[in-house]
Amino acid sequence: MAVDMNMKVLIVDDYKTMLRILRNLLRQLNFGNVEDATDGTMALEKLREDDYGLVISDWNMEPMTGIELLRHVRGDEKLKHLPFIMITAESKSENVIAAKEAGVSNYIVKPFNAETLKGKMVSVLGDF
Repeated sequence: MAVDMNMKVLIVDDYKTMLRILRNLLRQLNFGNVEDATDGTMALEKLREDDYGLVISDWNMEPMTGIELLRHVRGDEKLKHLPFIMITAESKSENVIAAKEAGVSNYIVKPFNAETLKGKMVSVLGDF
């Protein structure tokens, strides 16, 4: 099944520069329908109000972290199948394990580039 390049992608990060970088990387990969949220609480509200095809979220945010957002998404009947990619600066194995246990679709360690992002997205969504 082909990936819908017009699907909405929600990017979540409390650092505006990172949101801009993610938006530009997604644009390079021909995903133009990108919305953002600056914390997990805002992201959860958006996810419950609209249909998204993918969430790309930072781990370290306040007041709701990316892992807490992921747990809410996986616990929500409407959202639990949504592909979810976690981004973090930490490559500690306990973080990877915690994210896997919470149901993350894939995991990216900063810094990364468009090629890395595309590889993670292909593993979650299929070729595009």
